[in-house]
Amino acid sequence: MSLTPTLAESFSSGLARQRQRLEQTPLSIRQGRLRKVSGLVLEVEGLPMAMGAHACVHNSTQGHWVDAECIGFQGGATFLMAFDPVHGLSPGAAVCPLQTPILSGGDYRMRGSVQSLPIGPELLGRVVDGLGRPLDGMGGTQWHALQAAGPRPNPMRRAPIHEPLDTGIKAINALLTVGRGQRVGLFAGSGVGKSVLLSMLAKNCVADVIVTALVGERSREVREYCDDLLDEKTKARSVVVASPADTSPLSRVKGAEYATEVAAWFRDQGKHVVLIVDSLTRYAMAQREIGLGLGEAPVARGYPASVFAKMPSLVERVGNGENPEGTLTAFYTVLLEGDDVHDPVGDAARGILDGHVFLSRELADAGHYPAIDVEKSISRVMPKVTQREHQMAARRLKQLISKHVRNRDMVAMGAYVAGNDPELDIALKLWPHIQTFLRQESDEVAAFDETLKVLLQFGGVGT
Repeated sequence: MSLTPTLAESFSSGLARQRQRLEQTPLSIRQGRLRKVSGLVLEVEGLPMAMGAHACVHNSTQGHWVDAECIGFQGGATFLMAFDPVHGLSPGAAVCPLQTPILSGGDYRMRGSVQSLPIGPELLGRVVDGLGRPLDGMGGTQWHALQAAGPRPNPMRRAPIHEPLDTGIKAINALLTVGRGQRVGLFAGSGVGKSVLLSMLAKNCVADVIVTALVGERSREVREYCDDLLDEKTKARSVVVASPADTSPLSRVKGAEYATEVAAWFRDQGKHVVLIVDSLTRYAMAQREIGLGLGEAPVARGYPASVFAKMPSLVERVGNGENPEGTLTAFYTVLLEGDDVHDPVGDAARGILDGHVFLSRELADAGHYPAIDVEKSISRVMPKVTQREHQMAARRLKQLISKHVRNRDMVAMGAYVAGNDPELDIALKLWPHIQTFLRQESDEVAAFDETLKVLLQFGGVGT
């Protein structure tokens, strides 16, 4: 039986389509099944994966894929944690590694990790989440694998800290001078002006790029920070990475790590970069949730040991790199629960940072802003980036402040007689001027050179 030309052409066309489909079909497919959801941890069977590898879970109820990361494994089970909410996942849901063929709409397609912005100059002026996905509605995304962490700088090749950073804040420039490449902790309880101080740093710092990571903070603070606390000039040189408190712990962790990678990229391009992370404590709390979800034993106020290993790993990526033209200075806020200076995260942070600035609730209650307690604060690189006359003047001013604070109760009770202590007499005389010098409005900018001129006037008093 012979086929008519029309049937022959139809048969040949169908055969060609089937051949093309077979050529596009992968020889093998790696796929696992969701076996258990325990809190935030997804337990998968039949899919061995490496630590840090990414996968996607099919949410058949809502008709999309949920991105996740491997955070551990035991025996034949692989433990994943999702970046986004997992509402609607059902038992037996398909789990596929990324960059492997996935059946979608009758065809097999390669799927990247997330639809995010690539790290580059295009990030300036943008607001993204912890995975680089835009939150500002300006588009420009593409499917690709998550940004891999770059190589850690060789300690012997890091550029040294040799010049001061003009923060635009009098108290820091004068008494706690920060060097380009330094890592400073801002230690504070709640409600002492931490957010306003961060906005002052973002607006006033003399830098090419400002990268801000809002990790675990309230969602409304993201809008307030971007719209109310940053002006248009600052926004143009800023990248804001927001991972609010209502996101998954993995997203919060990725927010701090992604912001660090963005800042390091600009540093390696020869830019002067300032990284602001608010807060390091929320990052530690997110790591605690992950560790406890995997069954780690808590060792200090509920924090497992892995938290105190992850913190140095994050912080040590910051600082100057091998390119001598670029610098990366970081400010990390550390929340003191109940104003306890011996909080485990605070203790660990002080040991790995290059200085700490304490914000005092007593000063904030008295209306003294920024509420920086210069007695408890220190910059470990200040001697390397300042002249001797600057250091001596700062030391003299601290001595006067300490003298006044130690004796103010006695003076208030009327138990002190003028002339008994010449140093205290000088401190009492200059105290109004010292307070005026250390106070600063949120919209005021204090240049480094002008601040130093005023400081040197205090340095010559009573010496």
